[in-house]
Amino acid sequence: MTPFVTRILIAGLAGIVMAATIPLPGNAQTTNAVTGIWLTEKGDARIRITTCGAGICGKVIGLREPIDPDTGKPATDNKNPNPALAQRPVVGLNLFNDMRATGPTSWAGRIYNADDGQFYASKVMLQGPARLRVEGCVGALCGGETWSKVGN
Repeated sequence: MTPFVTRILIAGLAGIVMAATIPLPGNAQTTNAVTGIWLTEKGDARIRITTCGAGICGKVIGLREPIDPDTGKPATDNKNPNPALAQRPVVGLNLFNDMRATGPTSWAGRIYNADDGQFYASKVMLQGPARLRVEGCVGALCGGETWSKVGN
């Protein structure tokens, strides 16, 4: 597992997307502002955010270290308690699906934690056209980081 998967998914990510200059939810400009490719704070992974239904989705599209050093093969979702899912690659994993708008530029939903194979409540907020704050809590433990937009 990469440091990205450990750091971000253990905390049960939450994404919060917010900026004063971005239009209200439901507006195509709001959705377009958050869609695209985002680089995690430490540059460990690239996440593509797209629209899905009335919300947004996020999928891992690249890792800085895509090969597991222990196996010499692509990193897998090996902490998933379901044996059928434990062999799927991390690249291609949906971290969050169908997060719903909760404010002008914020969404909430559930996020997947590949470090334990579980889903957690989460939020995301846009802090500007190229900054995405991703935060989450598991019990009393909360954390987050800021992602940078790198493309569409």
